[in-house]
Amino acid sequence: MTRTPSTHFRPPGGFVGDVIPFEHEGTAWLYYLLDERAVTEPADRVTGMPWAAVTTTDFTRFDDQGVVLPSGGHAAADFDCYTGSVVTGDDGALHLFYTGHNPEVRSAHGDLQVVCHATSDGDPGRWTKHPEWTFGAFGGFAAEDWRDPFVFRPAPDAQWQMLLAARRTDAPYRRSGVVARLVSDDLIAWRPAEPFWDARRFITQECPDVFRWGEWWYLVYSEFSDSFQTRYRMAKSPDVPWLAPEHDTVDGRAFYASKTIELGGERFFIGWIATREGDRDDGAWQWAGTMSVLRATQRADGTLGFGLPRSVVQLHESGLPEAGATSILDTLTPLDEADASPGAGARTRYSAWLGPELPREALVTAEFDIHAGTHACGLLVRASEDGEHAYILRLEPMRGRLVFDRWPRGRTGGEQWQIHGDVPHVAELEWPVALPAGRHTVQVHLDHDILVAVVDEAVALSTRVYDLETGRVGVFASDGAFDLARLDVAVR
Repeated sequence: MTRTPSTHFRPPGGFVGDVIPFEHEGTAWLYYLLDERAVTEPADRVTGMPWAAVTTTDFTRFDDQGVVLPSGGHAAADFDCYTGSVVTGDDGALHLFYTGHNPEVRSAHGDLQVVCHATSDGDPGRWTKHPEWTFGAFGGFAAEDWRDPFVFRPAPDAQWQMLLAARRTDAPYRRSGVVARLVSDDLIAWRPAEPFWDARRFITQECPDVFRWGEWWYLVYSEFSDSFQTRYRMAKSPDVPWLAPEHDTVDGRAFYASKTIELGGERFFIGWIATREGDRDDGAWQWAGTMSVLRATQRADGTLGFGLPRSVVQLHESGLPEAGATSILDTLTPLDEADASPGAGARTRYSAWLGPELPREALVTAEFDIHAGTHACGLLVRASEDGEHAYILRLEPMRGRLVFDRWPRGRTGGEQWQIHGDVPHVAELEWPVALPAGRHTVQVHLDHDILVAVVDEAVALSTRVYDLETGRVGVFASDGAFDLARLDVAVR
């Protein structure tokens, strides 16, 4: 068992795929698909994909448990062990359900997927497989998309329910996705029931997850049809129509396959931040990456907000300077001599101020009092001395959104379309957020090549930051003004 002192876990020599969280005796067992980036052609694959696990009690330290559910081997239905769930049965035994896949077992339409089952006498790190309980898609559902079994019980005396990311065979492909439902009395024999959610909108709704919070129920899923994101729906009962909140996404493009866990009386969403090809800012997004955790908050109307775990914030804030030390606010340097201090910039142009060099890992917290009518303001991260090269967290009150930008965006020549001057921000990295005039807090958690931004503990936006490894922190305003109430850089 290896302890990893990082707030974002990634296994040595591998990457984190879909995370399957399970609370056991006050500890979070975070199972995940171990992606070793093997060659994907069936003839070249030596080993299948296993489940590995880490444990934690606070999401700031992780104990690596290694592989806990190995591949079944070349001839097995579970050559690849894909996403599922873990529950505790009435007798105290643990039941692990997962997706089995073998690239050499195919139908006329693609690789088959099946539901597999393993049990444990109580040790979450030791499992016995039961291949005799394996089953494939029921009638009316595509055999190639029958995955991600999520097992739960809506009430202690109710039947067990299994939700599956499935597709109807009688619907157009792009709108065939359905959250299928099976029921069971003993967690072994399953029979079909009415679909849990038939959106008729996506190819499939991956990694379904259901939980109750107060008077509301929530359905969490990930989709790659309209966009590549994790979304949620809400209802007063799991058997009534699901409602789409005004803002239904958990994070942006980079944070995917999130499932949830309750730990210490709080709800956490755990997914992975995708890597990018070639470890470049403009590289294509890849499947799997680094584990990431968001803390959910519930508003009065039942909608959810997302921010950093309290323990992560506290870990970094313990490294703040002692009271009376020089504040970063007192060290900010304007890029233009006409700008005396943040908030004094003319309303018709761009103004920026730079602070100190940022560590590779840090928590930046800024509080902006945004003036009415401001078009944009925000943070510069890893900025060059002249402010020209930087990552940019831009608050756009007039558009009601947070966007992630970078400059330079890319360069192949001197024309505007060759430097991506026609792209308003990094594609797919935006999040709607209400930004009325007044006080707003922006947190940016930098962890080497990972950046997680949070606005008002309500909106989270995660991404990779490869190209700019060093630079200064700064603030800016564009066609507007703000008063800067706070700017801290905390280290752990």
